[in-house]
Amino acid sequence: MLRIPVDGTRLRILTWLGEPAAVERGLTADDVATRLGVTRPAALTHLRLLTALGLLYTGADHRYYRRDEVRIAEVAQLFGKGW
Repeated sequence: MLRIPVDGTRLRILTWLGEPAAVERGLTADDVATRLGVTRPAALTHLRLLTALGLLYTGADHRYYRRDEVRIAEVAQLFGKGW
């Protein structure tokens, strides 16, 4: 879970997904790739890791990624306790 790139790429993705438009619709791998300036496969690597950690989820179409606010709060609480 702590394998966050030094440049904060995954944290930026989580931040973008917290923006009002993204909360409502979610972001696709193409959206993330464009914002990061990387290839779609590179964006998918980040999104899949965040999903595997339970920090993101997709709808039935598996196209739009959204934040799992409950899981993010749990993780933040663990780190707040000095874990």
